[in-house]
Amino acid sequence: MTQDWLIRNARIIDGTGAPWFRGDVHIAGGRIAALGSALKAEPGAIVVDAQDRYLAPGFIDAHCHDDLICLREPDRPEKAMQGVTTVVVGNCSFSLYPARGRSREDLRKHFSGLLGQTAPEEIFDDFSDYRDRLHRGVAINVVSLVGHAAMRLAVMGNERRAATPDEIAAMEALLDRQLAQGAIGLSLGLVYPPSAFADLDEMVALAKVVKAHGRLMTAHVRSYEDQLVQSIEEFIEILRQSGAAGLLSHLQSAGRPNWGQIPRALETLEAARREGIDISFDMYPYPAGSTYLLQLLPPAALEGGLDRLKQRLRDPEIGPVLRRWVENGGPAFHGQSKLHLIGWDNVRISGINNPALKHLEGLDMLQAAERENIEPYDLLIRLVEEDEGQTGVILFQLDESDLHAACCHRLHMVGSDGLPRPGTKPHPRAFGTFPRMIGPLRRDKGWFSVEDAVRRMTSIAAQRFSLLDRGLLRPDMVADLVLFEEGVTDRATFDESTQLPSGITHVWVNGEAIVTDGAPTGARPGRVLPVME
Repeated sequence: MTQDWLIRNARIIDGTGAPWFRGDVHIAGGRIAALGSALKAEPGAIVVDAQDRYLAPGFIDAHCHDDLICLREPDRPEKAMQGVTTVVVGNCSFSLYPARGRSREDLRKHFSGLLGQTAPEEIFDDFSDYRDRLHRGVAINVVSLVGHAAMRLAVMGNERRAATPDEIAAMEALLDRQLAQGAIGLSLGLVYPPSAFADLDEMVALAKVVKAHGRLMTAHVRSYEDQLVQSIEEFIEILRQSGAAGLLSHLQSAGRPNWGQIPRALETLEAARREGIDISFDMYPYPAGSTYLLQLLPPAALEGGLDRLKQRLRDPEIGPVLRRWVENGGPAFHGQSKLHLIGWDNVRISGINNPALKHLEGLDMLQAAERENIEPYDLLIRLVEEDEGQTGVILFQLDESDLHAACCHRLHMVGSDGLPRPGTKPHPRAFGTFPRMIGPLRRDKGWFSVEDAVRRMTSIAAQRFSLLDRGLLRPDMVADLVLFEEGVTDRATFDESTQLPSGITHVWVNGEAIVTDGAPTGARPGRVLPVME
């Protein structure tokens, strides 16, 4: 039995964007039992005097990479203390399932590149196996997308070619199984091999399976650089031909020569909606992104996996071609070189798995290379070789005006895109995204009202992921709630990136408190959503 609660004297933000109003909320049976003025406490109910603090629906992280950390650290204090009650994992083609035969090892290596060393027992045959492991106890709710890369690895390995009709059929069957088990949709990662090797026919066929289940298609598109609009148009075409609903991941325009593209990108999305295509996007409120070191190399170089990449880097003919492209760009490979766009000094090392190289964390690539007395490109090769491609990086590549335009657009919802790796120096978005939205960006910069900021973190994402009993503060809705102060703020910075925020005092998940009086309770009432009957 869950505890009854009565929250009095709150400024209630209902998640719709409507102005706040003063009132009380009664929680019973894990749901909002009543909403009104001067409610009476039921016998045994715990009474919380909000003292005019804001009470809102629990925040939904629409895009993160918390797949592993939810297994390893189920209390999730860095999310609980931000007011996050639900996370969406499996993004950008990275999920811990499905695996078949020898693809288990391929998937383990693939996932390790993004989030550090992943153990064999952390790779799962199907969504149901991953769901069952999480149901052993987790503080917050989890929604999972199926990673396209996992399916491609299971069917055709790391091959860089179009899938045959039989291979597409096998991936369709694999996807159908995951969606039937309760996965919320499919994620593409079209810069991350092997997802990057898919053609339109393959993606449309899989999107039709998504449509048949009434689920969602998400995409890290092929380019956020000079081909941004064309890449968005490719995703729109997948949705057009399949009829699936779509979510564009972390809309941004990367690299100074490409700044200023966001208004055109937004109009492209709006034009698609006028045509009847159901598309929206998520984005985090920071001017820097984060990924793994291998993203500094062209996707084609990763054909066949990490061992083949190492061979190419050592090859006397291919190696110099790769170096010229990384340092100077050019037509040798598809797309623009990130290093050529932003420079070595704008790539900060955030996470290293090899203990012998941990001293380089927190340095940019230029500083780290100087410390090691080698050239930056040679350091890149050394990290690939000695850290097994598991080096995390932060890329300072975005323009504030573009960021403002994206985060204030009507189709925007909030996703942290956090890459949690305990013991490293990650991007601060994993620790500060949500208080940053309702704190400095709302209060100090005036990007939006408190009600609009909350709407972007609650009802918009709940609707997009079909979480229809969450995201709004109304009677009979599930009691995922957060109580926060006017002075709420993020404290995580790029130099001190794991500092917890301040100003969030209480958080409830499924009617049970996971934070009270500004401290985690240790409760684990989270569930994998949607709950299958």
